Formats: sequence, structure tokens, C-alpha cells
Amino acid sequence: IPLTTTGLRHDERMTENGEDSLLHQSCEAPAKGDSLVSDSRALNTSLVDAKSCKEHNDISLYQPRPPALPRLSKSRKSVSVEEAVRTRRLRNSQESLTSGRSLSEYERRPTSQQSDPTDHRARSSKVRLSPVQPTGTLPALGKSFASATLRAANRIDGDCLDYAMMAREKLGERLHRNLSDSRLLENMGSDSASVNSMRSTYSVLSPIRPQDVRNRSFLEGSVLGSGALLGAEELDRHFPDRRVGIYIATWNMQGEKGLPANLDDLLLPTDSAFAQDFYIIGVQEGCPDRREWETRLQETLGPYYVMLYAASHGVLYLTVFVRRDLIWFCSEVEHATVTTRIISQIKTKGAVGIAFTFFGTSFLFITSHFTSGDAKVYERVLDYNKIVEALALPKGLPDTNPYRSTPSDVTTRFDQVFWFGDFNFRLSKDRVDVETIINRTVGGDMGPLLEHDQLSKEMKDGSIFKGFQEAPIHFLPTYKFDIGCDIYDTTSKQRTPSYTDRILFRSRQAEDIKVVKYTSCSCIKSSDHRPVISIFQVKLRPGRDNIPLGAGQFDRSLYLEGIRRRITRELKRREAMKNHSSSAICTIA
Repeated sequence: IPLTTTGLRHDERMTENGEDSLLHQSCEAPAKGDSLVSDSRALNTSLVDAKSCKEHNDISLYQPRPPALPRLSKSRKSVSVEEAVRTRRLRNSQESLTSGRSLSEYERRPTSQQSDPTDHRARSSKVRLSPVQPTGTLPALGKSFASATLRAANRIDGDCLDYAMMAREKLGERLHRNLSDSRLLENMGSDSASVNSMRSTYSVLSPIRPQDVRNRSFLEGSVLGSGALLGAEELDRHFPDRRVGIYIATWNMQGEKGLPANLDDLLLPTDSAFAQDFYIIGVQEGCPDRREWETRLQETLGPYYVMLYAASHGVLYLTVFVRRDLIWFCSEVEHATVTTRIISQIKTKGAVGIAFTFFGTSFLFITSHFTSGDAKVYERVLDYNKIVEALALPKGLPDTNPYRSTPSDVTTRFDQVFWFGDFNFRLSKDRVDVETIINRTVGGDMGPLLEHDQLSKEMKDGSIFKGFQEAPIHFLPTYKFDIGCDIYDTTSKQRTPSYTDRILFRSRQAEDIKVVKYTSCSCIKSSDHRPVISIFQVKLRPGRDNIPLGAGQFDRSLYLEGIRRRITRELKRREAMKNHSSSAICTIA
């Protein structure tokens, strides 16, 4: 026993670094005064444990093992275990990335093919590539939605931008409201990829909440102010600058049966970059077939527009076209007529008016034909007074500002009023003198001519068109021409060239109407009058829920007929081009 104890004491000196073991405990037991039997039992147990450890060491010699790490002190043992676990997990994850094999794939292998878990240190010595670092500073992601591809309103095809796009680019993030609900984009830092992703999901339509579906009505609007169909949110989404484009044309057709072969020059002039939201066409002495005239207008404007309303008074025609995606914001449409002839059955002179509300702004459009004759200025003033007193509008539409309305003047009962037609006011000058002034005109300055204009004089005196304005005139007189040419009247009457065809406007609020263009259409020569056109940008305001909406009604049969003719015309054009190309003859000299 003493020899064995001495041998164990030698082992104790080998474990001076503080490593605990069963062998060390067996050597300490006799020193504490325990019985000899207990010492022998503990010694036998220690010998068995030492023998088993030796056998285990002998077996482990046949397996590759990593080099032993330095022994740690007892005080740091618990910390070392945690660090070892973290190191093992990190190396395992790195090894799985470099080897291209996941842990689940390793576990699915047969047991015979799995290596000893202790050999992870050996495998972790494989070469690993360092992550690729950017060569320069990455650009910052800016929050900008001022993209031309996001604009959908106020354009006639995918390649056209809004007429106010250049000015709207300065508004920055406000532009995105025209695409969809601003709440979707408010907190969305976007590059082009995120914007395109959003467009592919929502297109140009806003997501609709179930509560909006419950409350919204296309007959009167919404019960809730925050979700009103005509409210500020919807207005800003379609018109961020709150201005709508209006195109007005007036033309005395002289009752001709034959219409021009092409009306593009009248409605879609080449010098206009963008089409407008509303097209209002007033005609005096219209062609006998009014339906044919409206069909030709629909054919020219194409599938982007629908006829909202049309009214007539004898040979006076007034037609309103609107972009089809804006029809839901139009109220019910009303019209009224007034004759200025003594015999009311003769409907060649008078007026026809159309009224409706768009969002919260009320509009009145009047086309009229006054008494003719160079010296009948007083009669024309009487015509005006009769029309403003007798035109019974509005009928059922609510007045948006009743405190500024007067019962004796229909033009005071609407926010925006446009009055156009053949007013028949002449130049109070001999024809020779007028032609001399025209020949001296340079740079479109028509001031010397307008000094003799009867309408301008009466408006300055306040006897007619009270509160109305007219854009500056930079075009030649539109009356009276020989048919088919640009020569003024060569008949025996030798009528003096005059500005008979005019477009006037008035607004309840100053600066609500801005004139973009005011000119004549010299390309259409089928009448003794030249058409006059004007483009406006008009201020809009949110609407209230008491406005009865039109529920999207339009003339569907006219729409289908116009599109059918448009397709037929295109097919004929292509067939003519095909025949022309196939009939070409090549000759060799």
C-alpha cells in the first residue's frame, strides 16, 4: 500500500495545474484520517478508473486528434467553456459556407460516413475567401418620385407627359399623389426598383379600403368628408396643382353640308404639346346633320374621350367631351336655350348653355349667335341682355357660392363662365383702311385694328359682357373669307374684315383662369368664317357631398360609332400604303 500511495503521489505532482480527477481525489482521501478499508476501496476504484482511462487513451491513438490546448486555471474554466462553444459554432458555420454543405445535409449522411465531431478544428483550417468590399462610396438612396413614367393623368397616351409636367417637376415629392394614395409612398424611400415594384402592384389605381367601399356613392359622393369622391384627397390625386385643361372652339359653319375631311387641325393642332381634359365645341349655323357632326368629333378625339353632353338650339350646337377617366367627378349636366328672334320658331339667333360641376367648381359654357349687320351694335347689346336674364341655369345643381349670385345675371351664378360664338361685332372702319392696317401689321400686333373693334369699345364702356375678359388677339380677322381660300370677301358686298368670332371668360376668383393659347384655325376653309380656339388652365376646388353626380353617364352609341370609323379609316390607310408599295416599278437605266 505505501508503494501504491507513493505512485499516486507522483501522479498528484503531475496535476499541479489544478485539474480535478478521480485519481487525484483518491490520493487525498488517506490524508484526512479515513479508515484503511475505505482507503483500499477508494484505491481500487481509482485503479479501475485509471485503467479504463488508459484503455481509452490507447484506443484514441488510432484516431486523428487536434493538438491539445493549454490547460486553463479552475477560476476561468466556466468562461473557457462558453468561449469554446461560441468558437465551435462560428467555425461550424464558416465551414458550412466554404464547403457548400448545410448541417442538415451532414446529418442525413449515414453514421459510417460521419466524421468525429472533434475533428472540426482540423477542417476549419481550409482557406476561406474574404468578403468583397466596394471599391468606392455607394450612392445615397434619394426619396424622389418626380419621374415622367409615373404620370398618368392629363395625357393621351403612354408617351406623352402632362401639359404642366415641366412646372410640376419643381414640386418634388408632391407629384406622386397623382399616381396613387400618398399614404403608400409617404414613408417609402425609393430607388427606381422600388417605384417600379410599387407600380406593378398598384398600377395607376389606389388601393381601396373596405370602409371606403361601404361609404362611397357614385350618385352623391361620400357620407364622410375624409373619403369624399369630390374631396381634397381625390382632387390632389388627379390634379396635384388643382388645375384642369379646357379646350374651347367656336366656328360658324355657314350651314355647309360637307364637313372637312379632317378635323385634327381644329381639335388637335400640331403646335399644342398636350391634349386637354375637356373639349367644348360651339357651332353657329351648323350642318344639317347634327349627329354626323358629333360622330366626327368623337372619331377625331378617339377612345380617350367620351361625349359628356350635347345640346342644340336650332342650328346652334354645343358639345362637351371629357376624358373618360374623369367622368366620375362630373355632376349631372343641365342645359337651357334662349332665342333672340322676335318669332321664337326661327332658331338661327340666340344662345344655348350647358352647366355642370366638376369636383367642387361649377362651370357654365354658352355659345351664341348675335344679330348681324355692321351698324347694329345696339341690337347685339340687347341680345346679350336678354340671354343673361332668360338663360334658366342652374336648375337642380346647388350654387357653390350663392352670396355672390344675382337673379338677373346667369353668369354670376357659376364659378367659371366661358362665353363664345359669333357675336357679329365689326371693325368700324372702311375696308380699304382695314386692309391697309393689315398689310402694315408686323409681328402679330393687332392693336391698330382693335382700336376700331366694336366689341372692345362696348366692353370698356360696361354695356356688355360685364366682368368678362378676353385674351390678347394676335391673329387676323376671322370674317369674311371666300370659300376655300385666304382672300377676304370679293363679292359685290365687299364686307369689311372683322373679329366676329370671339371667346370670353369670367371667374368669381381672380387668377383662377389662365390663358394658354388664343388663336384662329386658318387650315379649315370650308366656311366664310375661320374657327377660333383657346386653351385654358382653370383652378379647381374640392366638392361637397350635396352635388348630384352623373354616375359616369355618356353617349355610348356615339362612342362606339366614332371608334368604329376610326379603325376603318386606319385600315383603309394601311391598305392604301400597301397597294402603293406593291405597285412600285423599278427600272434599270
